Amino acid sequence: MKRFLNKLYKRQSFIYRIFLFISTTALIVYLFPKGGIFKYEFIKGKPWQYENLYAPFDFAIAKTETEIEKEKKQINDNVIPYFEYDTIIANSAKESYDAAFSNYLKVLDHSSSRDQAKLFGRILLNDIYRYGILQEKYSYDGDRQIFLNKGNTAEAITYGQILTSGVLTKIIDSRIDKSEYVKFKSNYVALFYDLIKPNVRLNKKLTESTLEIELEKVLTTRGGVSRGSRIIAKGEVVEGDKLQILNSLKAEYESQVWSDKNFYWIVLGYSLLVSLALMMLLLFIKKYRADIYENNTQITFIFFNVFFLVLITTLVVKYQSDYIYVVPLCILPLILKAFFDSRLGLFTHVITVLILGFVVPNSHEYTFLQIIAGIVTILTISESFKRVNLFISVGQITLIYILSYIAFHVIHEGSISNISWTIVVLFVISGFTTLIVHPLIYVYEKIFGLISDVSLLELSDTNSVLLKELSNKAPGTFHHSLNVANIAEAAAHEIGANAMLVRVGALYHDIGKMANPTYFTENQSASGNAHDVLSPRESAKIIINHVIRGIEIAKKNNLPDRVIDFIRTHHGTSTVYYFYIKEKEVSENVNIEDFRYSGPKPFSKETAILMMSDSIEAASKSLKNPTSSLIDSFVEKIVSKQMEDGQFLNANITFKEIQQIKKVFKRKLTNIYHLRIEYPE
Repeated sequence: MKRFLNKLYKRQSFIYRIFLFISTTALIVYLFPKGGIFKYEFIKGKPWQYENLYAPFDFAIAKTETEIEKEKKQINDNVIPYFEYDTIIANSAKESYDAAFSNYLKVLDHSSSRDQAKLFGRILLNDIYRYGILQEKYSYDGDRQIFLNKGNTAEAITYGQILTSGVLTKIIDSRIDKSEYVKFKSNYVALFYDLIKPNVRLNKKLTESTLEIELEKVLTTRGGVSRGSRIIAKGEVVEGDKLQILNSLKAEYESQVWSDKNFYWIVLGYSLLVSLALMMLLLFIKKYRADIYENNTQITFIFFNVFFLVLITTLVVKYQSDYIYVVPLCILPLILKAFFDSRLGLFTHVITVLILGFVVPNSHEYTFLQIIAGIVTILTISESFKRVNLFISVGQITLIYILSYIAFHVIHEGSISNISWTIVVLFVISGFTTLIVHPLIYVYEKIFGLISDVSLLELSDTNSVLLKELSNKAPGTFHHSLNVANIAEAAAHEIGANAMLVRVGALYHDIGKMANPTYFTENQSASGNAHDVLSPRESAKIIINHVIRGIEIAKKNNLPDRVIDFIRTHHGTSTVYYFYIKEKEVSENVNIEDFRYSGPKPFSKETAILMMSDSIEAASKSLKNPTSSLIDSFVEKIVSKQMEDGQFLNANITFKEIQQIKKVFKRKLTNIYHLRIEYPE
């Protein structure tokens, strides 16, 4: 049991990667839409590229959205609205007429004239309230049929038969002008305007419920296709009814495939495809980025970003698929390039797009657009810490999106006259959304403990608090660090290593010397050497401890772990040889381990470059009357000794790269000492 637990402990990193792989696959498959995938791809206006297609089962032909909307609009235009007639208002006006008439038409003396005038007004009032007066005007045509509800009965009339305020005025004027009472017109008009009140209004609730009932009767299908019927022949153009039948078959197929009977088979198929894609990503990282593969935090970070973008995209597809291009998928290669490199960023982006091809509509078009945009992203961003580069890249990404969309639209429609400017706006929004990459990088740095070029640029500022303190307390060490940074950066550029990371590591690698600056040669004055009063063993201990003190200072000032790695490894497991020899002169029994740095040895190209640069720069101060040949032998001697000590065994650096680095050192030292080529005498 103990042996099994030991094996399990040793393999815990591998077990974690398996767990991460399985859980990511399961989560992505869970997000996939619950439906099968139609096995044929077809494009409007293009020939059918497969063999003759026959209906695998009976299915109805679905109407297009345009057809359904047209039918609904027709129903909406033709639905008969219901109006309510208020009899109380009408009866009140009629009942008040007789009393009001006596007040307004006192000038009529003869009783016969008064009775006839009163009768004329009653008839006019009845005519006015025959169908009533509208309380507000509506946008119906005058000949539009409506139902007028009077109590429990509904009368079918036209909308124009109901009076409005404007029509009412014309009727009163016209009827009075044609009567013998025209000379009393002003009295009559005043009388009717005092009595008449609008009494007809639209019954919105009843009208809308009637409309809903009619809309529910709209069929989403028209006709059907029998099993075995030929749908389309090879070479036929996919358009018109053929296109609609194919779309209907696709929708019916995808809804039928996902059932209880074959649920597990479809999940298995999805799982295999997603796991294959993620497996390719893992194998790529293992083969070409072994250091990342061995780092579980970085593997988790990569898989998290893939899952996060799949999650966002599937949510958009589920709730509003028209906004699919708003998702800024190009932040993935930008983020991975900021923390790792372009190649890994592009490969991961392609894998993510392939996975999303199972989710998004028009997968071939989406895949092409996103892969092209990802390539443009990688090619245009050279130095992500420069803000202008990000804005330029966003502009180019947006332009590529728009041009690709227009090209696809022309292929499908044959013209650019009906381009959807809404989609163009979505591409612009997506471009601007990509700008969140900088704050996102900052968040990821804090969560996953990673470091980007932006942070490295900030750390390389010599006006930072820590480097200011170093320049004040140990000016010689600060100057030495600047020289090492310049040499190491040039060497890193030469072999394609992370030059910015090497430079920052070089600037901070000796910060531990601030604790005892006078015990280091570069900070000593001509007045004396502090080691003269110490034993060689004590001196060696102080020298060795500057690494430990440097780590303590770095952690106290929250320097990233990748920068602290340079402090840990810049002396590897080498010895303080000068004091070791001095101790041997005093005592025969000397343990060399007491004079050895605790390590670890450099474990990357960058840390190996710093170790070489530090030794070369420090030792070059002892050169007297340097010549080109002397510098050549000097560089070869120091680097060869480090190689003999096995200091670079854990670093993924080749002999060829070391040779290139040595050439850079020789060139740099030659420039520093302003040497010319030696000509033979």
